[in-house]
Amino acid sequence: MEDYSTGASLDPAREPGLTLRSRLEALLFVSAGPADVARLASALGASSKDVDRALEELKQDLEARGLRLQHHRAGYQLTCAPQAAEDVERLLNLETTARLTRAALEILAIVAYEQPVTRPHIDSIRGVNSESALQTLLRYGLVEETGRSEGPGRPILYATTAEFLQHFGLSSLEQMPPLAPVQVPAEAAPADFNPPSEAA
Repeated sequence: MEDYSTGASLDPAREPGLTLRSRLEALLFVSAGPADVARLASALGASSKDVDRALEELKQDLEARGLRLQHHRAGYQLTCAPQAAEDVERLLNLETTARLTRAALEILAIVAYEQPVTRPHIDSIRGVNSESALQTLLRYGLVEETGRSEGPGRPILYATTAEFLQHFGLSSLEQMPPLAPVQVPAEAAPADFNPPSEAA
């Protein structure tokens, strides 16, 4: 087939081939949700090792653009850069996101750093019932049920979602800031406690 206005060929078979990274970007662009390496490799007819390498190249390439490569559990997807959030909200006429209560933020922090975690465990850390605020986080799509614990009663396990990463501008959970070490006040230590001496 030929474009008679320019004389250029419109036959895809005669066009220069795309790199694996570009083909990978196209798949992630049309994917309705996170796609794992095995699924991407199968669609591309490539090895998982080559897809892993292309994903890393794509991640670096996107750093200077308006998109980000988000990694959640075993899946990858394209998302908007956090810096573009306000522009996207204006374009799509999105309403301002409702603010989370302090209780919801406390629970979200516990889930993020301890996941997968059960509600009884969350309650034990906070010292109060967390059901209402946890339901709010589920409704907002920031946490999700991921299975059941093997403990007594087999309580539900909760973990953060890909929406959580996007909301806080993270590409993966590895980008979360480390927890500050807990400082135990001197008066809280037992009076007869003697720290072990270092071996000479």
